[in-house]
Amino acid sequence: MKSKFILLLAAALFSSCSPVSVTTDYDRTVSFQKYKTYALAPARKGPPLSPSSESALRDTLRAEMAKKGLVEKSSGKPDIAIARHAFTQDKLAVHEYTDWGYSVGNTWPYRYGNYGAWAGAPRTYVDVSQYTQGTLILDFVDTKTNKLVFRGTGTALVGTTQSNAKKITEAVTQIVADFPLP
Repeated sequence: MKSKFILLLAAALFSSCSPVSVTTDYDRTVSFQKYKTYALAPARKGPPLSPSSESALRDTLRAEMAKKGLVEKSSGKPDIAIARHAFTQDKLAVHEYTDWGYSVGNTWPYRYGNYGAWAGAPRTYVDVSQYTQGTLILDFVDTKTNKLVFRGTGTALVGTTQSNAKKITEAVTQIVADFPLP
């Protein structure tokens, strides 16, 4: 019963957090106003995105970049090439809980020598859970200088195909929002 409670508590903690964590950084010496066009470079390494995730990435990138005044260029050399890197990593979450309550009937799961634990001794529970974290990195490269000018990284728990597509949409939206154009 207590293990179910711990699992429910862990699930509640994971679900209460923002599903996507985003960080961005850019070269502060670059004048971003000169950029007018972009193109999404083909993925080089790593597992391919699912069709719905790929569609979410492209559609969101197109819409968000348009809000910044940049247009996707399908032929010729764009001002910015956006390279994406996506990968997953299996991780462990270890949480320790201590219960300082008193036991009814002194049914302790452990003993200390011949005397047993004192009344009110804390019980410690350890919950270990495995999860998969997905990471999407978008590198914005100036095509004239071949220099990285902006990077956005989004991480989230990997779930169903539909939830992954929603998380990619959220990550791309947050990343492009930080792109240094008004």
